Amino acid sequence: MKQTLLLFSFLFFLGANAQNTCSELFISEYVEGWSNNKALEIYNPTNNPIDLSGYFVSRYSNGATTATVANSVQLSGIVPAKGVFVGVIQKLDPNGTGQEAPVWDSLQARADGFFCPDYNVSNAWYWNGNDAILLAKGTLPASATAVVNATNVTGFAIVDVFGKIGENPANETGTSSGNDGAWSTQFPYSTGLGVLLTKDHSLLRKATVLKGQTSNPSFFDPLLEWDSIPPVIVRLDANGDTLFGTSGNPILDGNWSSLGSHECDCNSIGLNTAPKASPSVYPNPSNGLVFVKTQNDIRKIQVISALGQQIKELNISSAQQIVEIDLGNYNGVYFLRLTTTSGEQSLHKVIIR
Repeated sequence: MKQTLLLFSFLFFLGANAQNTCSELFISEYVEGWSNNKALEIYNPTNNPIDLSGYFVSRYSNGATTATVANSVQLSGIVPAKGVFVGVIQKLDPNGTGQEAPVWDSLQARADGFFCPDYNVSNAWYWNGNDAILLAKGTLPASATAVVNATNVTGFAIVDVFGKIGENPANETGTSSGNDGAWSTQFPYSTGLGVLLTKDHSLLRKATVLKGQTSNPSFFDPLLEWDSIPPVIVRLDANGDTLFGTSGNPILDGNWSSLGSHECDCNSIGLNTAPKASPSVYPNPSNGLVFVKTQNDIRKIQVISALGQQIKELNISSAQQIVEIDLGNYNGVYFLRLTTTSGEQSLHKVIIR
C-alpha cells in the first residue's frame, strides 16, 4: 500500500508541473444533489474549442487510493472557447426508482451530454459526498479491471482533482461508514466538523481560480477554491411567500441556474484573438430551422452533436449573408462550428426541440 501511495504521489507531481494558467480544462461546478441529480460542469479557459474525447473522469469511492476503468468513463462532446460543458448522469427513465431514479427535468435541461447509464459498466458518475473525482487526459484501455495510471492509460495527464484521493471524510457524527460522509468547513475538513459541503450541495469554482488542482492536496478545504450553494431552493410566489404542494410540504426546485456558464478571470485574457466576425444564430431554441447571419466572413459551418460527432457540413460562399440549416430530424443539444476566411473558429450551442 505504501508503494502504491508513493507512486500515486509521483504521478501527481508530474501532473502538477505540466500545466500553465488558463491553458487547460478544469471543473467549474460540482453537483451532488438528492437522489441521482449528479452533474459536472467543465470549463474551457482557452480561446479555442476543445474536444472532450481525449479526456476521462474517474471516481475514487470511499477513500480508495486507486481507480479502475470500471470506475471511469471516456468523455465526449465539445467545450466551446471560454465556455462550459455540463455532463449529467444518464438516468432519464421517468418510471425509474431507487438507483434508477430519474434526474430531475430541470437538471436534464441543463445537460450538454449524459454519461454512465449502467452502474455495472461504469460507475464514474455515481459519486456521493465522500468520493474524490479525477478529470484527466488520456485514452482508457478496454479492460474494465485495468488501473487508471500512466502505465495503462495512453496519454495520461492529470487535469483536475476534486476532493482528496485516499481520504474517506466523516459525517456529522464523526464516522465514515456508508456514503454519508463529506468534506466540511472546519479543519481538517474530513472529520465531520462544521458544515458538510460536498454532500447534498453544489459547489461553484471561484472566479479567481485559473487552473485545475493537479496534485493530490494534503487537505481538501472545500471553501478554498469553491463557493457553496444548496441543491434545492424553496419555490416562492409573487409576494415572496413559500408555495406548498398538496402534501402540505414546501415545493422545492432544483438549484441549477448557475450551470451552463462560468465566471472566470480567464475570460478577460486573450479576447483580442477572438474571430472578427460576430455572426448571429437564431432562433435558439429552435423547432428545426436554424439561421446563421454570416457577416460575409464565414466560409464553413459544421454541425456537431453533443457526443462530438459531425452530422452536417456546409461550405459558404461570400455572397451568402444568411444561411438556413435544417435540423428538423434532430432533437437535443448541438454545436455550430463556424470557420472564417482566416481560419478562425467559434462555437455556438443550439437546442433543437
